[in-house]
Amino acid sequence: RNSGRRNRRVRMPRIKHTKNELKVQRDSLNRFRRYLPTLELKKQQLQLEVRRIQRTLDEKRLEHDRLLADLDCWVALFAEDARLETFLRLVEVRKSETNIAGVSIPVFQDAVFERKAPDFFATQPWIDDGIEFLARIRRVLLEERILEQGLALLRDELLVTSQRVNLFEKIKIPEAAENIRAIRIFLGDEQTAGVARSKIAKAKSEALKSA
Repeated sequence: RNSGRRNRRVRMPRIKHTKNELKVQRDSLNRFRRYLPTLELKKQQLQLEVRRIQRTLDEKRLEHDRLLADLDCWVALFAEDARLETFLRLVEVRKSETNIAGVSIPVFQDAVFERKAPDFFATQPWIDDGIEFLARIRRVLLEERILEQGLALLRDELLVTSQRVNLFEKIKIPEAAENIRAIRIFLGDEQTAGVARSKIAKAKSEALKSA
């Protein structure tokens, strides 16, 4: 059981206590400290955009809810089975792309519908309004879907960026700083021991000469 516990412990990477390793660790620390502000800025940008798109999505969902509420007055008419879908066909969803902190997300531009003119002698007088209402609902649903896609992409990137910020702040930078401290202590002790050995050797040499 104790051996199992030992195996689960996180082992710190072993470093060489040399001047070359000291330079490597210093370079790494400087690189981490230069890169961290860029990551933090990216995280802030992503957080702002996630909040902005979430607000836009909430507004679209409210619009969708209002349209559904308006649908109540159409229920009885739709019950006549006017087959509105036969007069309205989605031809194209026009989208563009925008880049947010290195992430490409889709942006809704328009929904193009092909409308078939109804026979006014064979259909109800409200058919035009019904077709327009159906087009509005479908357009809002398409906008919601594209906003959700963009939001998901940004949230994924925000998660990765936040993990990297934490990695640099809590692991990489403290680890490099601790390695530098340990190497400096080791090299300082080595230097002190070397000076001591040199003095001892010199004292012995002088003692031999005077003997």
